[in-house]
Amino acid sequence: MTFNRKLLRALAAATFSCLTGAAQAHFQMLYVEETALQRAENLEFALVFTHPFSGGPTLVMEQPRAFSHISSHGGEKIDLRKYLRPVQWQSRENRATAYRASIPRELVRSMGDHIFVLEPEPYLETEEDVYIQQFTKLIVNVGGVPGHWAEPQGLPVEIQPLNKPYANWTGGVFRAIVLADGKPVPFAEVEIEYLNHSVDFENNAFGQQAHVTAPQPAFNTLSTYSDAQGIVTIGLPRAGWWGIAALDIGTTKIHKGKSLSQDAVLWVQARDMK
Repeated sequence: MTFNRKLLRALAAATFSCLTGAAQAHFQMLYVEETALQRAENLEFALVFTHPFSGGPTLVMEQPRAFSHISSHGGEKIDLRKYLRPVQWQSRENRATAYRASIPRELVRSMGDHIFVLEPEPYLETEEDVYIQQFTKLIVNVGGVPGHWAEPQGLPVEIQPLNKPYANWTGGVFRAIVLADGKPVPFAEVEIEYLNHSVDFENNAFGQQAHVTAPQPAFNTLSTYSDAQGIVTIGLPRAGWWGIAALDIGTTKIHKGKSLSQDAVLWVQARDMK
């Protein structure tokens, strides 16, 4: 039988919604407090596999396969895995293994764009009996100097931004191209979630208080599709962090004898005009 993650996700979400009143989507977080920096500074990352809008549960992460930094000049790729350390991340529902990384300012001392890429180990979603692997990107800018924020990084799956991910006003529109093996993916299924809880670095936890309340479970995870050219367009109605995930677009479909969904994730930060 042909693997259909969309159908499996819908059935699992419907079941979960009946049991708990809230359908949820998986998102690999790659989080820092600020992506538009005046000057270079130490960066503290949280790498958590979770449901951002609901603030949990935390899903167990294994040691990532790769965590890299692509510099603003020359495109030099630096392996950051030595900076990773496992932590027990407390969500609103449970505590499970996630990762933190303290990146020294020397690595982001140059003006311009700094691209961070995470390749996690595939996660076995037992409810769907499928592995999920989310290639995740985050872009930090130093000093407002334009850089290579729009350049693809040659990942098996990725979201190529058409707007600066770190320079968005609340209420604006963000556009990107969904790519698999460097080629646009037409009509790819895309999910969007708002990071609806504060990130507490001191306690490795999400805040208990939600920023907004969804009027109905369908609002927890927003859904759309890329167009015929692989371009996806989303609105940014509130300041904060928005995760964009293009689902099951990779050419590798099997891992350890089970179906594999390779997803592309990009995090975008929006700010209020004051």
